[in-house]
Amino acid sequence: MARIIVGAYMFRYPLGGMLSWALQYIKGLDRLGHEVYVVEKAHYTDACYDPQRKVMTDDPSAGLKIVDDLLTSHGLGARWCMQDYQGRCHGLSSAKLAELFRTADLFVDCGSHGSWLDEAGSVPCRILIDGEPSYTQIRWQALQDSGQVVPAYDHYFTNGLLFGSPGCDAPALGKTWRPIPNPVDTTYYPLLPEPSSRKLTTVMNWSAHSTVEYRGERLGQKDVEFERFIGLPKRVGTELEVAVAGNAPTDRLISNGWSVRDAQEVTRTVESYRDYIAQSAGEFGVCKQVFVATRNGWFSDRSAAYLASGRPVILQDTGFSDVLPTGAGLFAVNNESEAAEAVEAVLSDYSNHAAEARRIAVEHLDAKQVMGGALDAVGIG
Repeated sequence: MARIIVGAYMFRYPLGGMLSWALQYIKGLDRLGHEVYVVEKAHYTDACYDPQRKVMTDDPSAGLKIVDDLLTSHGLGARWCMQDYQGRCHGLSSAKLAELFRTADLFVDCGSHGSWLDEAGSVPCRILIDGEPSYTQIRWQALQDSGQVVPAYDHYFTNGLLFGSPGCDAPALGKTWRPIPNPVDTTYYPLLPEPSSRKLTTVMNWSAHSTVEYRGERLGQKDVEFERFIGLPKRVGTELEVAVAGNAPTDRLISNGWSVRDAQEVTRTVESYRDYIAQSAGEFGVCKQVFVATRNGWFSDRSAAYLASGRPVILQDTGFSDVLPTGAGLFAVNNESEAAEAVEAVLSDYSNHAAEARRIAVEHLDAKQVMGGALDAVGIG
């Protein structure tokens, strides 16, 4: 059994989708029998989101309560430390935190963006799990080109499943990037009975961050790619709904046949997020332009949760179709016509596609299997 510290992004933004994403990695390590701790740091002002007041603040108290309750429900209630902007430790004391870093076998940066690397300097193995493939490497390339130092780890993993392959057009910065899919704990997201509705849904941020420039081209977010599919609702025989955050053109979406929900409403808690997936018949979603343009093979943690729940997924292709089985339960699409065909295929044989969705999650994305493979790759059994 190894002592593992996960540098996470949970306390600062304690909405259901973000919490679910981080929890899948933690649960995978925990199910393998390791001693897992979660650490987080607010390393700039107004870094914490309060979902009740809907404001950014220095005060982490909202996240502290939400995440402590969540981790406690999974047997990890005494295994976390959140360091606020003033350097005060919540959860584990500063002395316990220092001892933890002195005795840990592995540090996993999974959303802490290098903020714990000084404390983790003596940990024998430090790995990065990059959740923003291509975007991270393009930003790091710009830093290197300007003479700045990028964060250094012993091993580099990325959710870009095609990184290192000839078809992936993204800088590697001279590093070996091991592909790792966003995992899903298939016990936390069990196979569910078929829903009464055939509505397809998704949860998304219209524009999560700024564009990046790569090889003279400006690469954007889901707002750009959604244009490829804007007319899809008028081509299919079921309701399509998008729960969206950010500055989305709501009126235009509605005029094109989309049902629109507030993403923060449906992801206010982990429970509401899981319920939203459970009440859906499946997912139709698009991907960030930077993922599509560089064909890096990114596959969504949200889509993995849909699959595990027995909810078929139709997702814009980033190249993940080269790695994951598609055509039953999971469809990779590039345009409206392909998406419409996939929707009709799901509707015409729903029970079979629901079963195939669950099978894909269990066989390819299960958190225990995914995290076990990552640990084996770095020599930690």
